[in-house]
Amino acid sequence: MALPRQLLIFLILLVGAPGATGDALAQTKAGTTIAQFLGIETSAQHAGFGNAGAALAEGIESVYFNPGVIGFLWDTEFQFTHSLWFADIRFDYAAVAVPVRGWGTIFGSVTALNSGDIAVRTVESPLGTGEYYSVGNTAIGLGFGRQVTRRFAAGVQINYVSERIWHTYQNTITLDIGTIYAIRENGLQMGFSLTNAGTGSRYAGRDLAIQYDNTDDIYGDNSALPGEQLTDNFPVPILFRFGLSYPYQLNGDWRLLLLADALHPNDNAESVNLGIEGSWRGNLALRLGYQTLFQTDSGQGLTLGVGIRSRLGDRRLRFDYGWTDHIYLEETHRFTIAVGL
Repeated sequence: MALPRQLLIFLILLVGAPGATGDALAQTKAGTTIAQFLGIETSAQHAGFGNAGAALAEGIESVYFNPGVIGFLWDTEFQFTHSLWFADIRFDYAAVAVPVRGWGTIFGSVTALNSGDIAVRTVESPLGTGEYYSVGNTAIGLGFGRQVTRRFAAGVQINYVSERIWHTYQNTITLDIGTIYAIRENGLQMGFSLTNAGTGSRYAGRDLAIQYDNTDDIYGDNSALPGEQLTDNFPVPILFRFGLSYPYQLNGDWRLLLLADALHPNDNAESVNLGIEGSWRGNLALRLGYQTLFQTDSGQGLTLGVGIRSRLGDRRLRFDYGWTDHIYLEETHRFTIAVGL
Protein backbone atom coordinates (compact mmCIF):
# COMPACT_ATOMS: atom_id res chain seq x y z
CA MET A 1 0.00 0.00 0.00
CA ALA A 2 1.46 3.37 -1.02
CA LEU A 3 2.03 5.92 1.69
CA PRO A 4 -0.01 9.18 1.50
CA ARG A 5 1.96 12.16 0.23
CA GLN A 6 1.55 14.04 3.54
CA LEU A 7 2.96 11.09 5.47
CA LEU A 8 5.97 11.01 3.15
CA ILE A 9 6.56 14.73 3.80
CA PHE A 10 6.32 14.08 7.54
CA LEU A 11 8.94 11.30 7.35
CA ILE A 12 11.30 13.38 5.18
CA LEU A 13 11.20 16.30 7.60
CA LEU A 14 11.62 13.93 10.52
CA VAL A 15 14.68 12.24 9.02
CA GLY A 16 16.20 15.65 8.35
CA ALA A 17 15.70 16.88 11.91
CA PRO A 18 18.72 15.16 13.57
CA GLY A 19 21.16 16.91 11.25
CA ALA A 20 20.23 20.24 12.81
CA THR A 21 21.46 19.10 16.21
CA GLY A 22 25.10 18.50 15.39
CA ASP A 23 26.40 22.05 15.87
CA ALA A 24 25.12 22.28 19.43
CA LEU A 25 27.03 19.37 20.94
CA ALA A 26 30.10 21.32 22.07
CA GLN A 27 28.57 23.10 25.05
CA THR A 28 25.16 22.56 26.63
CA LYS A 29 25.07 25.38 29.24
CA ALA A 30 22.97 23.10 31.43
CA GLY A 31 22.12 24.59 34.81
CA THR A 32 22.76 28.20 33.78
CA THR A 33 19.15 29.46 33.82
CA ILE A 34 16.60 30.18 36.53
CA ALA A 35 12.96 29.03 36.76
CA GLN A 36 13.68 25.47 35.65
CA PHE A 37 10.18 24.43 36.76
CA LEU A 38 8.87 26.14 33.61
CA GLY A 39 10.33 23.20 31.68
CA ILE A 40 8.10 20.64 33.41
CA GLU A 41 5.50 19.74 30.81
CA THR A 42 1.92 20.21 31.98
CA SER A 43 0.00 17.53 30.06
CA ALA A 44 -0.25 13.82 30.79
CA GLN A 45 -1.49 13.34 27.23
CA HIS A 46 1.66 14.80 25.71
CA ALA A 47 3.88 13.13 28.29
CA GLY A 48 2.60 9.80 26.98
CA PHE A 49 3.86 10.47 23.45
CA GLY A 50 7.24 11.96 24.28
CA ASN A 51 6.16 15.52 25.18
CA ALA A 52 5.79 16.38 21.51
CA GLY A 53 2.95 18.77 20.79
CA ALA A 54 3.96 22.01 19.08
CA ALA A 55 1.82 21.04 16.07
CA LEU A 56 -1.18 19.44 17.79
CA ALA A 57 -4.35 21.51 18.14
CA GLU A 58 -6.90 19.13 19.63
CA GLY A 59 -7.51 20.70 23.02
CA ILE A 60 -6.37 22.99 25.82
CA GLU A 61 -3.65 20.52 26.82
CA SER A 62 -1.49 21.64 23.85
CA VAL A 63 -1.35 25.33 24.79
CA TYR A 64 1.75 24.82 26.98
CA PHE A 65 3.65 23.59 23.92
CA ASN A 66 2.31 26.22 21.51
CA PRO A 67 0.23 29.30 22.47
CA GLY A 68 -1.02 29.37 18.87
CA VAL A 69 -3.38 26.54 19.84
CA ILE A 70 -5.43 29.08 21.83
CA GLY A 71 -6.80 30.39 18.53
CA PHE A 72 -8.25 26.96 17.69
CA LEU A 73 -10.11 26.59 21.01
CA TRP A 74 -13.71 27.35 20.05
CA ASP A 75 -15.37 26.16 23.28
CA THR A 76 -14.80 26.87 26.96
CA GLU A 77 -12.30 24.33 28.31
CA PHE A 78 -10.71 23.58 31.69
CA GLN A 79 -7.60 21.58 32.50
CA PHE A 80 -6.02 20.37 35.71
CA THR A 81 -2.77 18.36 35.89
CA HIS A 82 -1.11 16.83 38.92
CA SER A 83 2.40 15.39 38.68
CA LEU A 84 4.17 13.03 41.05
CA TRP A 85 7.63 14.55 40.71
CA PHE A 86 11.01 13.65 42.16
CA ALA A 87 11.53 13.44 45.95
CA ASP A 88 7.80 13.87 46.71
CA ILE A 89 7.76 17.33 45.12
CA ARG A 90 4.24 18.46 44.24
CA PHE A 91 3.65 19.98 40.80
CA ASP A 92 0.19 21.24 39.78
CA TYR A 93 -1.15 23.10 36.77
CA ALA A 94 -4.59 24.57 36.08
CA ALA A 95 -5.79 26.36 32.94
CA VAL A 96 -8.97 27.74 31.42
CA ALA A 97 -9.81 28.94 27.90
CA VAL A 98 -12.86 31.14 27.22
CA PRO A 99 -13.79 32.12 23.63
CA VAL A 100 -15.09 35.63 23.00
CA ARG A 101 -17.39 35.61 20.00
CA GLY A 102 -16.02 37.48 17.01
CA TRP A 103 -12.82 38.44 18.83
CA GLY A 104 -10.72 35.43 19.81
CA THR A 105 -10.04 33.25 22.86
CA ILE A 106 -8.75 34.31 26.28
CA PHE A 107 -6.55 31.88 28.18
CA GLY A 108 -5.34 31.81 31.79
CA SER A 109 -3.09 29.38 33.67
CA VAL A 110 -1.48 28.84 37.06
CA THR A 111 1.58 26.64 37.60
CA ALA A 112 2.74 25.73 41.11
CA LEU A 113 5.64 23.66 42.41
CA ASN A 114 6.13 23.05 46.12
CA SER A 115 8.70 20.94 47.93
CA GLY A 116 6.89 20.73 51.25
CA ASP A 117 8.82 21.18 54.51
CA ILE A 118 12.50 20.23 54.40
CA ALA A 119 14.58 19.88 57.58
CA VAL A 120 17.50 22.27 57.97
CA ARG A 121 20.67 20.21 58.48
CA THR A 122 24.17 21.41 59.30
CA VAL A 123 27.53 19.79 59.94
CA GLU A 124 26.98 20.24 63.67
CA SER A 125 23.35 19.01 63.47
CA PRO A 126 23.18 16.38 60.70
CA LEU A 127 19.81 15.11 61.99
CA GLY A 128 18.26 18.57 61.83
CA THR A 129 18.32 21.83 63.76
CA GLY A 130 14.56 21.82 64.40
CA GLU A 131 14.02 24.40 61.66
CA TYR A 132 12.32 23.75 58.34
CA TYR A 133 12.40 25.48 54.97
CA SER A 134 10.57 25.01 51.67
CA VAL A 135 10.91 25.73 47.97
CA GLY A 136 7.93 27.24 46.17
CA ASN A 137 7.69 28.28 42.51
CA THR A 138 4.69 29.90 40.82
CA ALA A 139 3.86 31.07 37.30
CA ILE A 140 0.65 32.95 36.43
CA GLY A 141 -0.12 33.28 32.73
CA LEU A 142 -2.61 35.30 30.72
CA GLY A 143 -2.91 34.67 26.98
CA PHE A 144 -4.90 35.47 23.89
CA GLY A 145 -5.26 33.60 20.61
CA ARG A 146 -7.09 34.11 17.37
CA GLN A 147 -7.90 31.99 14.36
CA VAL A 148 -6.59 34.14 11.52
CA THR A 149 -7.75 31.89 8.68
CA ARG A 150 -9.49 28.54 8.55
CA ARG A 151 -6.13 26.76 8.80
CA PHE A 152 -3.91 29.27 10.62
CA ALA A 153 -3.97 30.49 14.24
CA ALA A 154 -1.63 32.53 16.41
CA GLY A 155 -1.40 33.16 20.13
CA VAL A 156 0.57 35.00 22.78
CA GLN A 157 0.87 34.59 26.56
CA ILE A 158 2.55 36.72 29.21
CA ASN A 159 3.66 35.09 32.47
CA TYR A 160 4.56 36.35 35.91
CA VAL A 161 7.18 33.95 37.31
CA SER A 162 8.21 33.76 40.96
CA GLU A 163 10.73 31.49 42.71
CA ARG A 164 11.25 31.23 46.47
CA ILE A 165 13.82 29.28 48.50
CA TRP A 166 13.13 29.88 52.17
CA HIS A 167 13.42 33.69 52.45
CA THR A 168 15.24 34.17 49.14
CA TYR A 169 13.24 34.92 46.01
CA GLN A 170 13.29 36.21 42.44
CA ASN A 171 10.50 37.50 40.21
CA THR A 172 10.45 38.02 36.45
CA ILE A 173 8.18 38.32 33.40
CA THR A 174 8.29 35.98 30.39
CA LEU A 175 6.52 35.89 27.04
CA ASP A 176 5.28 32.94 24.97
CA ILE A 177 4.30 33.24 21.30
CA GLY A 178 3.29 30.62 18.78
CA THR A 179 1.61 29.83 15.49
CA ILE A 180 0.08 26.69 14.09
CA TYR A 181 -0.88 25.91 10.50
CA ALA A 182 -2.89 23.05 9.07
CA ILE A 183 -1.25 22.24 5.73
CA ARG A 184 -4.37 20.25 4.98
CA GLU A 185 -7.60 20.01 6.96
CA ASN A 186 -7.62 16.85 9.06
CA GLY A 187 -4.09 16.18 7.85
CA LEU A 188 -0.51 17.33 8.30
CA GLN A 189 -0.07 20.24 10.72
CA MET A 190 2.97 22.39 11.45
CA GLY A 191 3.66 24.53 14.54
CA PHE A 192 6.24 27.00 15.80
CA SER A 193 6.57 28.38 19.33
CA LEU A 194 8.96 30.47 21.40
CA THR A 195 8.41 30.12 25.14
CA ASN A 196 9.85 31.82 28.23
CA ALA A 197 11.34 34.72 26.29
CA GLY A 198 12.34 37.49 28.71
CA THR A 199 15.04 39.23 30.62
CA GLY A 200 17.07 37.71 33.41
CA SER A 201 16.61 38.20 37.13
CA ARG A 202 18.67 38.08 40.31
CA TYR A 203 17.83 36.68 43.73
CA ALA A 204 17.12 38.84 46.77
CA GLY A 205 15.85 38.38 50.32
CA ARG A 206 16.89 38.41 53.94
CA ASP A 207 18.73 35.10 53.67
CA LEU A 208 21.38 36.98 51.67
CA ALA A 209 21.97 39.44 54.52
CA ILE A 210 25.41 39.29 56.16
CA GLN A 211 27.49 41.08 58.77
CA TYR A 212 31.00 42.15 57.89
CA ASP A 213 33.99 44.14 59.11
CA ASN A 214 35.21 46.52 56.41
CA THR A 215 38.46 47.25 58.32
CA ASP A 216 39.44 43.94 59.89
CA ASP A 217 42.95 45.22 60.67
CA ILE A 218 41.64 48.01 62.95
CA TYR A 219 40.40 47.24 66.45
CA GLY A 220 37.70 49.15 68.27
CA ASP A 221 35.47 49.86 65.25
CA ASN A 222 32.14 48.24 64.44
CA SER A 223 32.99 44.73 63.22
CA ALA A 224 29.35 43.73 62.56
CA LEU A 225 28.19 46.11 59.84
CA PRO A 226 24.99 45.04 58.02
CA GLY A 227 25.43 44.06 54.39
CA GLU A 228 23.84 42.08 51.58
CA GLN A 229 25.27 39.55 49.15
CA LEU A 230 24.46 40.14 45.48
CA THR A 231 23.85 37.26 43.09
CA ASP A 232 24.43 37.25 39.36
CA ASN A 233 21.66 38.14 36.95
CA PHE A 234 20.55 34.75 35.57
CA PRO A 235 18.75 34.27 32.22
CA VAL A 236 15.40 32.53 31.81
CA PRO A 237 15.14 29.13 30.01
CA ILE A 238 14.10 30.22 26.50
CA LEU A 239 12.92 27.38 24.25
CA PHE A 240 12.10 27.33 20.53
CA ARG A 241 9.98 24.47 19.20
CA PHE A 242 9.19 23.35 15.67
CA GLY A 243 6.66 20.54 15.44
CA LEU A 244 4.82 18.32 12.99
CA SER A 245 1.74 16.17 13.55
CA TYR A 246 0.01 13.81 11.15
CA PRO A 247 -3.22 11.85 11.80
CA TYR A 248 -3.70 8.73 9.70
CA GLN A 249 -7.00 6.83 9.65
CA LEU A 250 -6.22 3.12 9.65
CA ASN A 251 -9.85 1.99 9.34
CA GLY A 252 -13.25 3.03 10.62
CA ASP A 253 -12.33 2.44 14.28
CA TRP A 254 -8.58 3.10 14.64
CA ARG A 255 -6.64 6.30 14.05
CA LEU A 256 -2.88 6.71 14.19
CA LEU A 257 -1.31 10.03 15.23
CA LEU A 258 2.38 10.72 14.57
CA LEU A 259 4.18 13.64 16.26
CA ALA A 260 7.67 15.08 16.18
CA ASP A 261 9.13 18.20 17.83
CA ALA A 262 12.59 19.69 17.30
CA LEU A 263 13.73 21.68 20.36
CA HIS A 264 16.31 24.46 20.51
CA PRO A 265 16.86 25.66 24.13
CA ASN A 266 19.26 28.36 25.29
CA ASP A 267 20.58 26.20 28.15
CA ASN A 268 21.07 22.76 26.63
CA ALA A 269 21.80 20.89 23.42
CA GLU A 270 19.22 20.60 20.69
CA SER A 271 17.05 17.50 20.72
CA VAL A 272 14.00 15.82 19.19
CA ASN A 273 10.83 14.49 20.83
CA LEU A 274 8.95 11.70 19.04
CA GLY A 275 5.52 10.28 19.75
CA ILE A 276 2.82 7.99 18.40
CA GLU A 277 -0.77 7.51 19.51
CA GLY A 278 -3.30 4.88 18.52
CA SER A 279 -6.90 5.76 19.33
CA TRP A 280 -10.00 3.56 19.07
CA ARG A 281 -13.21 5.32 18.06
CA GLY A 282 -11.89 8.49 19.70
CA ASN A 283 -12.63 7.03 23.15
CA LEU A 284 -9.49 5.11 24.12
CA ALA A 285 -5.91 6.13 23.29
CA LEU A 286 -2.62 4.29 23.80
CA ARG A 287 0.60 6.30 23.54
CA LEU A 288 4.32 5.71 23.15
CA GLY A 289 7.14 8.22 22.84
CA TYR A 290 10.78 9.10 23.28
CA GLN A 291 12.04 12.50 24.42
CA THR A 292 15.31 14.45 24.15
CA LEU A 293 16.62 12.23 21.37
CA PHE A 294 20.13 13.31 20.21
CA GLN A 295 20.64 15.47 23.32
CA THR A 296 24.10 15.28 24.91
CA ASP A 297 24.00 13.32 28.20
CA SER A 298 20.20 13.15 28.12
CA GLY A 299 18.61 12.01 31.37
CA GLN A 300 15.24 11.22 29.76
CA GLY A 301 13.96 8.63 27.35
CA LEU A 302 10.95 6.35 26.96
CA THR A 303 7.40 7.54 27.71
CA LEU A 304 4.07 5.71 27.88
CA GLY A 305 0.50 6.86 28.33
CA VAL A 306 -3.19 6.12 28.11
CA GLY A 307 -6.21 8.35 27.63
CA ILE A 308 -9.98 8.02 27.94
CA ARG A 309 -12.57 10.25 26.24
CA SER A 310 -16.21 10.39 27.30
CA ARG A 311 -19.24 12.68 27.47
CA LEU A 312 -21.46 13.75 30.34
CA GLY A 313 -24.45 15.44 28.74
CA ASP A 314 -23.05 18.31 26.69
CA ARG A 315 -19.71 18.17 28.49
CA ARG A 316 -16.67 16.49 26.94
CA LEU A 317 -14.48 14.74 29.53
CA ARG A 318 -10.87 13.68 29.00
CA PHE A 319 -8.67 11.77 31.43
CA ASP A 320 -5.01 11.08 30.67
CA TYR A 321 -2.12 9.37 32.39
CA GLY A 322 1.52 9.72 31.35
CA TRP A 323 4.60 7.83 32.56
CA THR A 324 8.08 9.21 31.90
CA ASP A 325 11.39 7.41 32.35
CA HIS A 326 14.37 9.28 33.78
CA ILE A 327 17.69 7.51 33.35
CA TYR A 328 19.46 8.89 36.43
CA LEU A 329 16.41 9.62 38.61
CA GLU A 330 13.14 7.90 39.40
CA GLU A 331 10.30 7.80 36.89
CA THR A 332 7.53 10.44 37.05
CA HIS A 333 3.76 10.23 36.67
CA ARG A 334 1.28 12.81 35.38
CA PHE A 335 -2.52 12.85 35.63
CA THR A 336 -4.68 15.27 33.64
CA ILE A 337 -8.41 15.97 33.67
CA ALA A 338 -9.84 18.23 30.96
CA VAL A 339 -13.44 19.35 30.52
CA GLY A 340 -14.95 20.99 27.46
CA LEU A 341 -18.28 22.81 27.62
